[in-house]
Amino acid sequence: MVGSPSTLTQPSRSVVIGSGPGSGKRKTVSLMSVLARGIGSLSLVGGPRAGRKPDHRRGAPQGGLASARQSVKDGTRAGRRQGQGTDMQIRKARASDAPHLVRFINMAADDLPLHFWRKTAGPEGDPWALGAERAARETGNFSYQNAWLAEIDGAVGACLLGYPADEPGPIDPDTPPIFVPLLELEALAPGAWYLNVLATYDDFRGKGLGSALLAHAETVARAAGHASISLIAADTHRDALRLYAAKGYGEIARRPVVKDDWQVDANEWILFTKPVAGA
Repeated sequence: MVGSPSTLTQPSRSVVIGSGPGSGKRKTVSLMSVLARGIGSLSLVGGPRAGRKPDHRRGAPQGGLASARQSVKDGTRAGRRQGQGTDMQIRKARASDAPHLVRFINMAADDLPLHFWRKTAGPEGDPWALGAERAARETGNFSYQNAWLAEIDGAVGACLLGYPADEPGPIDPDTPPIFVPLLELEALAPGAWYLNVLATYDDFRGKGLGSALLAHAETVARAAGHASISLIAADTHRDALRLYAAKGYGEIARRPVVKDDWQVDANEWILFTKPVAGA
């Protein structure tokens, strides 16, 4: 990734990847792809940030990870939940869902994406529009092609975004320091299906969407032939940490948070993995 705020408008960079066959080759990686895989799955139950409110400018909604239990299959109706009269569905995201996706990824990552979208867009640009343009693309980790949305009675309530973890390789020396510990942690789970975003709008918390999407992530990872799922969470997301532990995710490693000019309360990133049953 490029190193200065003024160059964050560049759409891509080249990095050296891998070892063994093909090592030393360079591949082009979009800036938003690096951003998307670098910020990790920073989902939480109690709101997008411990201790202070998230950024809601330009309509960015608050949200967190739902905690009730329910498993549904992609594109199928879960039926009416007893006592609540609601109908849950999980479906693949579409390009037209990009405005939802940018809000979910920003919620899950404590405004870190917005922090960089603002630098890229500049004072006269719209950072949300920039993020939505990236999410609507057909390729890249942050593409809608890698996302699923959970709905209640046809209304979008929560999001899952994930993909196979990139092949571990040397970190580009121009990578902003804020992303280095995240990339280091991600490299410790090679071959995993990387759960990057899991977030729920406030009005839909407690309806089982988060747990349903966690279960769906295992279905997706298993179908893709992955033996494990990895995710990265902040140490301040205590409710999420408890939920991940309850769902069978185990802590692998920690790295200090590099904050620079990003305002956040977290002090450590934590890598979790979970074996995928039946893989």
